[in-house]
Amino acid sequence: MFDRRLLTHFDWPLLGLVLLISLIGIGNLYSATSAWQSSLATIYLKQLAWLGGGLLIAVAVCLLDYRRLEHFSFFFYGGTILLLLAVLVIGKTSMGATRWINLGFFNLQPSEVMKLVIIIALARYFSENAPFGGFGLKELWQPFLLLGVPALLIIKQPDLGTSMMVLFIGGTMALFAGIRRRILILLAVVAGLACRGGWSLLHDYQRERIRTFLNPERDPLGSGYHIIQSKIAVGSGGLFGKGFMHGTQSQLSFLPERHTDFAFSVFAEEWGFTGCLVLLTLYLLLILWGLHIARRAADRYGTYLALGVTAMFFWHIVVNLGMVIGLLPVVGVPLPLFSYGGTSMVTTMVGVGLLLNVSMRRFVF
Repeated sequence: MFDRRLLTHFDWPLLGLVLLISLIGIGNLYSATSAWQSSLATIYLKQLAWLGGGLLIAVAVCLLDYRRLEHFSFFFYGGTILLLLAVLVIGKTSMGATRWINLGFFNLQPSEVMKLVIIIALARYFSENAPFGGFGLKELWQPFLLLGVPALLIIKQPDLGTSMMVLFIGGTMALFAGIRRRILILLAVVAGLACRGGWSLLHDYQRERIRTFLNPERDPLGSGYHIIQSKIAVGSGGLFGKGFMHGTQSQLSFLPERHTDFAFSVFAEEWGFTGCLVLLTLYLLLILWGLHIARRAADRYGTYLALGVTAMFFWHIVVNLGMVIGLLPVVGVPLPLFSYGGTSMVTTMVGVGLLLNVSMRRFVF
């Protein structure tokens, strides 16, 4: 029987924030693609359709008690690992990367699914294991294994950006769970050595992205073109921007990938510092509200589930914004609810559904 308390405690502020950011993003996509003389000019309508579908998915996620996910978390994990292995064998290759499985009616990207599955799996582990004084190496080897296997499989595709997201999400959940100080120092040293030794494991284009990040002017018409044009767009917006659909970098097609990875650059040029401040405030409220949901969750599993989803949003926002203003290498990480992409929208809305789920059931036992 449906519990009416779920409707009473529905989290309208969270849904309102998500819709507001999404609608701003759709308006930005309209501006970014208005000059295109092709079917891609209607890309904002496709994003609107994805938003509608994502809302239905979020509602469907709300109907299922999140505590049931705990019992099937490792089955989900094992199934997604099998999908990642299948990508390496029968995956669809596009632009030099093999990341998708062609199912006929759509292309499935298991690495995106893994972002959610790793949250569900780690939430179970950390909620069931809470050693006194924090986690040591003895307790951390299992979450390290849970993180390491999919990260390596995703890098193999290759997809450095998504692999980083999986590691960042898991690392953030581990920090909230509590790690002993000496173990943190040891892990920091090991991570530094791994970064130094991992250079040889990177693909040529990935190394080139890092070199371009350090010095975009070394190849201004080649690998450095994206970031240079993005920084020009962001900087030229000034205090109040050039106005809706009046950004020269986007309207004159100087800015590449302006509907996906560099959607924020279009917004910054048209709305300036003031508009960016408003958008970033909305994202800040989204993150703070996610932490608020985690703090008042009914159980430990709900707390870690909400923390993981909030971490996923946070790192996507930080990496994308750092990327478009030249503080981080270009790794192809979209801005949640803002950049165009069906897979990104669906993944984000499933995360929103999980947050709503935890929030709605905070008083239901």
